[in-house]
Amino acid sequence: MTRLTADNGGANRLHHFRFHAPHAHLTSLFGDDAIAVKAESFARFFGTPLYLVVQSVVVAVWVALNLLGLTTFDPYPFILLNLAFSLQAAYAAPLILLAQTRQADRDKAHADADAQHREALAQASIERQELAATQSEQLIDLINQNTQLTKVTQELAERIKDLTDQIHRRIVAG
Repeated sequence: MTRLTADNGGANRLHHFRFHAPHAHLTSLFGDDAIAVKAESFARFFGTPLYLVVQSVVVAVWVALNLLGLTTFDPYPFILLNLAFSLQAAYAAPLILLAQTRQADRDKAHADADAQHREALAQASIERQELAATQSEQLIDLINQNTQLTKVTQELAERIKDLTDQIHRRIVAG
């Protein structure tokens, strides 16, 4: 069994995520710089209910303003709105696909690490069972030895009693 980290008391303890450590580089979707962090948050925002509500409100206001004639910057058939959606899709789709691909890589790496962890637990369980069986055999041997010693002690006690009785009879008779 591998012992890795020491806790504050100085005693070694098993590090349960040791199999995940080789895959730590997969935790960040787009890297660790400022642009990558923003790109990740942008990609994550596309899947939220807030995004859907905000987009629906913006589209409704856009259409309402143009249909009611309050503004004419994008009259029906809303070519500018279609262009905005196309631009949004051009950026959103690759970000989402990249996020899904990286998530799949992370999921596979974590599944592999979990499988290794389960294997290590199974091996440790087998070792503990073997140790328990060995210790049980040793205990049975010790109990048998103790039983033998008890019998020998009882036989010796009976023999001493017999000898003591013989000596007592000779002294009393003599």
